[in-house]
Amino acid sequence: MNRIEQPSPEKSPQSTAQFDGVICFGGVDWWYHNRGHYDLQMMREFSRRVPVLYVNSIGMKAPKVGEGAMFLTRVKRKLKSLFRGLVPVRENFSVFSPATLPGGGSGWFSALIAKWTLALQVKYAAWRSGIKRPLVWVACPPAQIVVDSLNPIKVVYQRTDRFEDFAGVNPRRIKEFDVLLKQRADTVLFCARELFEAEKTQNPGSLFVDHGVDFDHFEKAGVAYDTFKTEPEDLAGISHPRVGFIGGIDAHTFDPQLFIDVAVALPDVSFIMIGACSLPENWCPLENVYFLGQRPYEKVAEYMAASDILIMPWNQSDWIKACNPVKMKEYLAVGRPVVSTYFPEVEFFKDHIAVARTEADFVEEVRKYLKAPGDAESRRNRVKDHTWASKAEQVFRSVM
Repeated sequence: MNRIEQPSPEKSPQSTAQFDGVICFGGVDWWYHNRGHYDLQMMREFSRRVPVLYVNSIGMKAPKVGEGAMFLTRVKRKLKSLFRGLVPVRENFSVFSPATLPGGGSGWFSALIAKWTLALQVKYAAWRSGIKRPLVWVACPPAQIVVDSLNPIKVVYQRTDRFEDFAGVNPRRIKEFDVLLKQRADTVLFCARELFEAEKTQNPGSLFVDHGVDFDHFEKAGVAYDTFKTEPEDLAGISHPRVGFIGGIDAHTFDPQLFIDVAVALPDVSFIMIGACSLPENWCPLENVYFLGQRPYEKVAEYMAASDILIMPWNQSDWIKACNPVKMKEYLAVGRPVVSTYFPEVEFFKDHIAVARTEADFVEEVRKYLKAPGDAESRRNRVKDHTWASKAEQVFRSVM
């Protein structure tokens, strides 16, 4: 039987003291994931005030051989990340890749080993980063096992998704981590209203702060394309009209059948796909669909800008119902028309996003925007006040 050590539900005795840095157990890996994620953006902003140690994701599940080529990809990139160790990537911001067991270990003994080995590594990295009185920020629930070992001044639990609904995890174990973190945290941070309303009573420090956007960066890309029509070289041979999707192409978020149906119905449209794909090989052999792979965060805005329409073809899973995708505001900041399937958070931006509930609706909305794209400046204005700096300031004030 799995066993998780039960921490005291009381807050840190030092909770009224001031932290001198942040140890963030990230939900992604700095070295190979998109850097637009909530935790990475928040840590970038926090590093303007205090030192930040970003601990690359320790994982909620172990890779499985049955994943085929994706198994080897996951293992190779994680090993490459581990060998980097502790790296200062900018002033006041260091990234660390610890060696540990994914998911916090699968049994009581492995969990104990995972706890102490992880604690020793992170304490050393924090010391090297000049952090002695940390605020511990948890965006990856298995990090719960080590929180108290770090003697935190305060604890923030980033509940930005229903982590227990993530594909391939042990939902009971992840939910146990979730419960314990809500008992322990000074602040539980939500970015989707649906999830906040459902769970806000589970911690007195529950706080809703939705995603921000690098507004200047994405606006600049949209304006530059509109003015000069400059675009990434690998788009030169891909004709307009173009429909773009930027992000992970994964079964727990992306609806492959919907996408295929839409692409088949629009044979004269070029579909540009930017991002890693974990779906089976050759899942979409259509000639009007172009898979260009991952691009650096600094470059994705250029691909958005070079598209005529941007899409979010999500499935209708519990994961999606509780999500608030970062790309929604990035799309709007670029200024392009957006077509999406329904999810609760899109309600708050439906004045500038076309919401499709069926494949036929999706196709029709794309056709409408191809004929009349609407006002780019209006879309940008809708999100110009949603900067990451303003979001981080709100969180920083709440945890001081």
